[in-house]
Amino acid sequence: METLDVVRVFCGPDGRHGNELGVVRDGARIPVRADRQALAGKLGFSETVFVDDPERGVIDIYTPTLRLPFAGHPCVGTSWLLDVPELVTPAGVVESRQDGEFTWITARAEWAPPRTLRRYGTVAEVDALDVPPSGEWIYAWAWQDEAAGRVRARGFPGRDDGIDEDEATGAAALLLTHELGRALNITQGRGSQILTAPGPAGVIEVGGRARLAEFSPSGA
Repeated sequence: METLDVVRVFCGPDGRHGNELGVVRDGARIPVRADRQALAGKLGFSETVFVDDPERGVIDIYTPTLRLPFAGHPCVGTSWLLDVPELVTPAGVVESRQDGEFTWITARAEWAPPRTLRRYGTVAEVDALDVPPSGEWIYAWAWQDEAAGRVRARGFPGRDDGIDEDEATGAAALLLTHELGRALNITQGRGSQILTAPGPAGVIEVGGRARLAEFSPSGA
């Protein structure tokens, strides 16, 4: 039987919220992609990570319906859980560091899956949004305090994965940081927190808090 850890990633300052992530530490015991995809679908998390080599940080990432070469919250959560300096993903090597209560990863915007970044005029408009019809993956956002780089955001996967709203989305935060060209402090979902910072040569850091969570078969 595979070993499953559940990690809440991008928790708020009070340690609550965050997006649940399933991490199968002994992923090498499930070598077939179809079997991994089936398990990810059964678990129902927005992403599930299979660790193929814990010492080198080699990982494989799945949503309930597809395999991803890179995703933000799985990389932050797995880096924290394994405490490794880097992860090896199909998209490339993701460097990782610990800074107090935050775990940071480095990645490139071109690694992120496509998202529609949709800006709204006020935080109240974002808060009032209903889940849109199925279709495109929408990252709805508004400035909470533009001068301070504070953003209010919500993520809607388009229901393709059976998930109406994503609580915290590192890849979308990565894309928004790339588009705006500045460091951001994002409050997403019910109260999750994502920090970002542009770096040299197109590299962007994404950081957040992670905590172990109780396993629930339904996922987030």
